[in-house]
Amino acid sequence: MSPRGPYRRHSMQFKLQLCQDIRNGVIGRRDAQRTYSVSANLIQLWLSQFDRGELNQEEAEASVVAEYEGRIAALERKVGQLTMELDMAKKTPRPSPGPVNENSSIVTGPRIAPSGRDVK
Repeated sequence: MSPRGPYRRHSMQFKLQLCQDIRNGVIGRRDAQRTYSVSANLIQLWLSQFDRGELNQEEAEASVVAEYEGRIAALERKVGQLTMELDMAKKTPRPSPGPVNENSSIVTGPRIAPSGRDVK
């Protein structure tokens, strides 16, 4: 048996779709176990909830909305943080560039000082 990865959470939409597919005969329980790496006990729990009416489209949509709201809040926090960092960077004085040497080039560098004519 392979070691189980980190704790996974399945969306309400996934649970609802899986239960509908199993009940409509689109996929069998064992195929669902193998395909989605979900235990038989978990599938049975979801099917029980589905049969009792605890898994429905409204709850699935509400969970998606809640998930999106959480993601939006996290992104808003990140935007706030980046805005503060940008403001701080704008306020920090930049070192002034050194004197501009018109005799130098990025490609060739500074010009070589001429040597005396006596040098051999």
